[in-house]
Amino acid sequence: MTMSMSRVGLDVHAHETTAVVLDPSTGEIEIRRIAGRPASVLAWLETVATPFQAVYEAGPTGYGLARRAQAAGLDVVVCAPGHILKNASDRIKTDKRDALRLARLLVAGELKLVRVPSPSQEQLRDLVRAREDVRVDLMRLRHRISKFLLRRELYWDGGNSWTVRHRDWLAQRRFPDRASEIVFADALNAHDTMLERRDRLERSLAEAALDSPLAATVAGLRCLKGIDTLSALGLQAEVLDWHRFPQAKLVSSFFGLVPSEHSSGERRRQGQITKAGSKHARRLLVEAAWHYRHPPRVSAKLARRQAGQDARAIAIAWRCQRRLYGRWQELAARRGKPAPVVAVAVARELASFCWEIGTLD
Repeated sequence: MTMSMSRVGLDVHAHETTAVVLDPSTGEIEIRRIAGRPASVLAWLETVATPFQAVYEAGPTGYGLARRAQAAGLDVVVCAPGHILKNASDRIKTDKRDALRLARLLVAGELKLVRVPSPSQEQLRDLVRAREDVRVDLMRLRHRISKFLLRRELYWDGGNSWTVRHRDWLAQRRFPDRASEIVFADALNAHDTMLERRDRLERSLAEAALDSPLAATVAGLRCLKGIDTLSALGLQAEVLDWHRFPQAKLVSSFFGLVPSEHSSGERRRQGQITKAGSKHARRLLVEAAWHYRHPPRVSAKLARRQAGQDARAIAIAWRCQRRLYGRWQELAARRGKPAPVVAVAVARELASFCWEIGTLD
């Protein structure tokens, strides 16, 4: 890439796009407003003098423009909006300023570019995220139901909540007023409907795991303790291609599992994890990390998942068990770290083992 190459910042919306063409050698800018859907921007880009590189933010308009541009031989990239540098005192936001900022940051190399997924990869990721959305909605609904009962001094003392016995107990609750009856019945009906939606999506995901081109990688990830089909497919859908990370530690950074840092001079201060990247994938890794507080062993369920899989993946999974169990004991038993902190630290290393399996050729 040479400095004579023009940069094009695109502020893309559903009905109109603002484009700014910046010539780095002269500082001249050209502003255009392009009416129509994002796909109509492609016709205008074909009139821009080459060479150029265009950029727009990842968002609700999707990756269709980037894919069409790539097919037409045009250099259009997509950047992560959360990493765009902004002046804290800047209180003016317009489409023109946003497009110009993108063009200038592209010249400076200060934009974090994201990988444009293929249509099939994006479809799989949408299915994974749909299941995650239902899980979150179901958790919130259960929380509302439990608090509704607490306000009416109704308590469940039969063990774990949301089991079959607990659901039967809920169905037997009656209220003296009609308003409470209506609210509670509506909430239970919404709960059962959402539960059925979750189960249906999980069945679809299990089928997708077998039919997807990513099936081999998903099967390899399932060799790891604590990672079954849904977790493996969720991680794979977020990463897309493990080979794009040249080092294992970059995967932990991608998942936001590395410590934040505020250092100056000779003083180094590290804080909580950055929580960058996919919240869903980070949750999957942390949940899987809790399995490594137990001594290494291959359970009957894990043995079934490993049956017929790549011997290298199985060997990595066993090495992972030994390493992460020792890590858990070191942090929890000998250094006295709280269990949630230990789980995050173990999840950080688990991401590296996932990378090791994901990059097997």
